[in-house]
Amino acid sequence: MPEAMQLMRDRRPDLIHIMADIGGAFLRHFGDAYLPMLENTQRALALSFVRMAYRHGSWGSDFHAYHNESHTLELLNGRLARVRLQLGWTALEAEEWLLLAIFSTCHDLRQRELPSMIDGVGANERASMAECARILELAGFDPELHAEYFDSMAHMIAGSTFDASPGNVSGADAANAGGSMSFKLVKRFEAANPAWRQDPILRRRHRVILLSSDLDTANVGEPFLALARSGERLIREREFRHDRTLDSSEHVAGVFEFLTDGQERYFFKLHGFGSEVGKSVFGLGKTINAPKLKQLTDSLRERYPDLHNVTGEMVIRSFIELASPPAV
Repeated sequence: MPEAMQLMRDRRPDLIHIMADIGGAFLRHFGDAYLPMLENTQRALALSFVRMAYRHGSWGSDFHAYHNESHTLELLNGRLARVRLQLGWTALEAEEWLLLAIFSTCHDLRQRELPSMIDGVGANERASMAECARILELAGFDPELHAEYFDSMAHMIAGSTFDASPGNVSGADAANAGGSMSFKLVKRFEAANPAWRQDPILRRRHRVILLSSDLDTANVGEPFLALARSGERLIREREFRHDRTLDSSEHVAGVFEFLTDGQERYFFKLHGFGSEVGKSVFGLGKTINAPKLKQLTDSLRERYPDLHNVTGEMVIRSFIELASPPAV
């Protein structure tokens, strides 16, 4: 654990400063009694970030265009920060802020598991759940004293699965999948805990299952070019994972489908906000992006009425070009 913190200080001192600033603001609002849990959380953030950076990010040799350490920061310092800035600390309980921070850096820890689904939860997610539990212990959380953190994190990461039928794919293929597992998971949770509304820990768990999924898929409500860039990163990762080159026309049909029908399906059919917080912060952005996405996919179809002598790279570059605002 000290090694992870030192690596952060050496390679990303900016994040250490941000962590200190946000942690200080958290304690000023919720009180010093939360200092031990905050310090545990910060240690978990450092260790999981470093593992992501080395495993699938810019510090290692198996770079994934989407599922890397930058994606963890999209959630932690981007979307979760936006919730705080728009709604204030009072929007969530102290434990919820800490849980969502850990989710940001732990939910995609594993990306190389053999595809399989068990009760709707993907193999990458199950492996990430197990690794997250180990990280929590290393960071100072006790499985008995802090059972809420272990149980809630398992539910949150499980809920981040996209139902990938048909084909049982996961990860970068999720935009062509069947929707967030979080909706099904909360129904199971409610059935198993009929008195959940009377239990503060279970109420929090219900909220964070849905809000964590909203944060993970909140690209729909971000500035439009950021939404398009997320699609670009996902398709680059998918083709990389399948050892398919983008510089030929051999697999261009799949790339084109992902960036047209696949994006429309994800945005208009599969995605939905599960929490009031997620909807209030990102809902307007999604409404604004809806006609822009339809215009983008229609424009891409017009540019490439057929794919003869077209490469995947050409399609991706056109997708981003069409999504970009006009040069001033």
